[in-house]
Amino acid sequence: MPRNILILGASYGSLLATKLLMAGHNVTLVCRRKTADLINREGTEVRIKFRDESDHRSIYSRKLPGILDATPPEDVDLTRYELVSLAMQEPQYTNHTIRMLMIKIAGAKLPCLSIMNMPPLPYLKRIPALAEMDLADAYTNPGVWDRFEPGLMSLCSPDPQAFRPSGEAPNILHVGLATNFKAATFADEAHNVLLRELEADIDAVRLDGQDVPVKLKVFKSLFVPLAKWSMLLTGNYRCIESEGMQSIRDAVHGDLSRSRAIYEHVDAIAKRLGADPADLVPFDKYAKAAESLLNPSSAARAIANGAPFIERVDLLVKLISHQLGAPNADVDQTVQTVDQKLNERIVGA
Repeated sequence: MPRNILILGASYGSLLATKLLMAGHNVTLVCRRKTADLINREGTEVRIKFRDESDHRSIYSRKLPGILDATPPEDVDLTRYELVSLAMQEPQYTNHTIRMLMIKIAGAKLPCLSIMNMPPLPYLKRIPALAEMDLADAYTNPGVWDRFEPGLMSLCSPDPQAFRPSGEAPNILHVGLATNFKAATFADEAHNVLLRELEADIDAVRLDGQDVPVKLKVFKSLFVPLAKWSMLLTGNYRCIESEGMQSIRDAVHGDLSRSRAIYEHVDAIAKRLGADPADLVPFDKYAKAAESLLNPSSAARAIANGAPFIERVDLLVKLISHQLGAPNADVDQTVQTVDQKLNERIVGA
């Protein structure tokens, strides 16, 4: 039976949308009206490289069994949907019309699956060791999350690397690293039944007889999505330099022993919060994947393009580390560099 899914964010969100559409489910993308008009007129194109193929394939939404539409936030009818996916960058939720929609989503008590790098505050409250920590300073506007019930919020580690190609239309997404979305379960088993249904449907999809990369994997552990924190602190945020930026590969492999030390520190923080070693990704596996990440991270590119705010997982990890009595000089230095670059934008404005 086709499910109706609402996804906030038409850029990275179009990757999850494409996977759902291939499995026969229906998706609405929430975005700016101009982008919505483009998607409703032409659909989306997601470029993915299949296993053992040298070139990316273009997957067009209009050729898929599910139905795709797009709408600006003020026009969303929540009665249509069974699940909401949060796929915008965390600072984008401060936009007035998005905030109004978020209030309605919280009021409708719809289950929300976040695919942001920055975990929503209600999700962190599901982790006992974090429930009483003061982490609000890491969020652009923590009040956005006040109305959400923690049990209705889950987190999906956005491990696939994807970006909008420069100079191309906003309905096109290029997948640079076709890994899996790894989702934690909800508090209510009825919502987990839906998650596992989507997991199975996506897994069953074949294109020209071939398995399609980028799966949805569901885990009972709340800590599996936190494995991304080590990757972000070791690679993504270290792309941001006092002068300019570097690729994720260079950030990781420029000083591999230092990268390992940062990675293992963040892993140790996750374990102190309750993570099992099996929930986490070994450093060597991440370092191998980073060899193919030849572009700077989205956070670095956003700062280079003048963004006044970015997602601050670096600051979140610093706050947690300090409140656990386990600060780390390299993490603190990364936060200081990011703060410096963002402050330069504020002063320049």
